[in-house]
Amino acid sequence: MSRSTRRTESKWRRVALATAIAGVFSIAATMATAGECPADKRVADGQGQKPSTAAAKGVSDVVRSTTDLSKEPAAISGRQFRLRQLDIQPGGIVPWHSHDNRPAMIYIVSGEVVEYASNCAVPIVHKAGDVAPERKGTSHWWQNNGSTPVVLISVDLFPVDDMKAQHMM
Repeated sequence: MSRSTRRTESKWRRVALATAIAGVFSIAATMATAGECPADKRVADGQGQKPSTAAAKGVSDVVRSTTDLSKEPAAISGRQFRLRQLDIQPGGIVPWHSHDNRPAMIYIVSGEVVEYASNCAVPIVHKAGDVAPERKGTSHWWQNNGSTPVVLISVDLFPVDDMKAQHMM
């Protein structure tokens, strides 16, 4: 192989490597923001999407498992580590609720659902594979505007004092 051919192959390998690295960073950047309000659309709590008075509609909420955290090494009294499955039918609504006292992570298993959050200037579209963090300062409601059911897995630190509202969204 001539020296010129080797230089050309080496150049193309560097270009291919640079392209692959750029692609990985592009995918990573997209994954880091999937399921969250776009950075340029975040606003103070209460300045984003408006509360809805709609009741729960077309949504099932099944507690799949709980762990009493007071009996675990973390020894957090008054909290359960809770895993739930929510199925939202087309047109279904998860009503307005707050996460000021209940941090959670929502994993979108299938379908597409829209979140209307008090701290985001635009509705947030969540697709299968997204994770939606829910922290203090998050109040929101969700709606399935599509034609297929949505399946969500919710993991939260549920306050045991609120057991009467165990299926609060």
